[in-house]
Amino acid sequence: MADVIQRLSNYFLRTLRDNPADAEVASHRLLVRAGYIRRQAPGIFAWLPLGLRVRRRVEQIVREEQNRAGAQEMLFPALLPQEFYETTGRVDDYGDGMFHLRDRKDAEMVLAPTHEEAFTFAVKDLFSSYKDLPVMLYQIQDKYRDEARPRAGILRGREFTMKDAYSFDWNDEGLDASYQSQRDAYERIFSRLGLDYVIVAADSGAMGGSKSEEFLHPTEVGEDTFVRTADGSYAANVEAYTATPAPARDASSDPAVEVFATPNAGTIAAICEQEGITGDQTLKNLVVALVDHEGNRELAIVGLQGDRDVDMKRLEVAFSPREVEAATEADMAGHPELIRGYIGPWKNGAQFLGEESTTGIPYYLDTRIGDGSTWVTGANEFEQHVRHLVYGRDFTADGRVEAAEVRDGDPAPNGAGPITAERGTEIGHVFQLGRKYAEAIGAKVLDPNGKQVVVTMGSYGIGVTRNLALIAEQNHDDRGLIWPESIAPFDVHVIATGKGEVPLQVAERLALDAEAHGLEVLFDDRPKESPGVKFGDAELIGVPWILIAGKTAADGIVELWNRRTNEREQVSLDDAVATLVARRAVG
Repeated sequence: MADVIQRLSNYFLRTLRDNPADAEVASHRLLVRAGYIRRQAPGIFAWLPLGLRVRRRVEQIVREEQNRAGAQEMLFPALLPQEFYETTGRVDDYGDGMFHLRDRKDAEMVLAPTHEEAFTFAVKDLFSSYKDLPVMLYQIQDKYRDEARPRAGILRGREFTMKDAYSFDWNDEGLDASYQSQRDAYERIFSRLGLDYVIVAADSGAMGGSKSEEFLHPTEVGEDTFVRTADGSYAANVEAYTATPAPARDASSDPAVEVFATPNAGTIAAICEQEGITGDQTLKNLVVALVDHEGNRELAIVGLQGDRDVDMKRLEVAFSPREVEAATEADMAGHPELIRGYIGPWKNGAQFLGEESTTGIPYYLDTRIGDGSTWVTGANEFEQHVRHLVYGRDFTADGRVEAAEVRDGDPAPNGAGPITAERGTEIGHVFQLGRKYAEAIGAKVLDPNGKQVVVTMGSYGIGVTRNLALIAEQNHDDRGLIWPESIAPFDVHVIATGKGEVPLQVAERLALDAEAHGLEVLFDDRPKESPGVKFGDAELIGVPWILIAGKTAADGIVELWNRRTNEREQVSLDDAVATLVARRAVG
């Protein structure tokens, strides 16, 4: 059943002509100006009536497809005991990103950033047999994360709405089926929302687990970088991209290592110019600090091809859960043997010509470095370098890491050719968590043989409010928003323009007729506003279909305006709503 007609003369709405000073992206500017959201604090927004209508429509599409996938809706509180997250060690993982508070009895509480633990405790307490499984549960709930720099309006806020679903199975085959059902549901959801998306292999990060895929929306305002091949057979977040090692080469006839003087050559560019070589012939060695949740710092040295920069996000995946920072002057002061610009791989956690490390600092190599490869690199002496240094013959490493930046043209790991890099924003994420959380919480059931087994879990998240913002990013022009029909706040915007009572009377009839056809109607019945103001507001608000009763209303002619195509057609008053319904049916 449709809503009653909503009249702008008494609607809680004030549009703004100027952009908010702190708005960086189009969705932030337009959602504030059009009266959808209003800032309360950095990263925290109130949802005004227009915005709440769109948000509810997004939620309903998500809800319908979750129900279709067999998930059951429930709702946990946003305020939870901190001990839930201590059980799985995630208080440390979230660090400063988690909001903490104490109640009057001094119990430690948190505003939930996510709800894996709460769902798992519920299943543990209520289910005890494999016959109870599989079960898939979900909620649409507000989450809280204390972003260091909230930005872009509701794209990255401190309070946001998320759909999180969790599957519980007693064996891996069941998890595979649950995972696929959610993955299929996500494709249906984003298609119905009209959002472009790419499914990419992803790193699980603090969530843990095995298989992990992100649904990314390609956009210039995206904070993530992903790569894909032209044929679409491979796509991955840059953090999950795995570089192809260079082929091994036979270095048995290579010259011996030679130390040589390199005055004023403490950079890759300088040594290349002096020696007449290119950056890919040099080995760059960077000192980084690995920082745990208590702030303890451990140094490591990372070697990579000299023509590549290090990608700190990729490096953090390799050293997770520790964070990675560039070594500071204070860090370096404790190791005077490390000479900036002349650091080499040996004596730093590796062996060089049989000599053990003298620094105790572990040394890691980027995965691209091939066995038998030969390098020019620092000699660990001021203004000294070495040439003919061979990996595997002259030095080794304590481990391999994905450290170097990913570039357009790099080979796809599946052999499908070169990759291209694009910007995107995560709109959904599906994980096969496995037994990490269930093991920590003790969620077990009896299997068919009467043996206790730990349940295996999947986790499936969609950022509801982030998706709304991205739909706005994808659907606007220089005059305002243009919502897809599936989530527009109203089905039709009726405008009365022109002088006298006739246009208002005709517009009233249009609004009533549209309501009778089951459409949700926004009626601009403001008698004192000019046509220019009404049209400007209509363009800003972004309802995709607009009916106009204007100068020709007295002759029984009105105008139907398709905001998405900007096409206008004159139609008879008697046929106007039927024409609108027919146009909406074909898109």
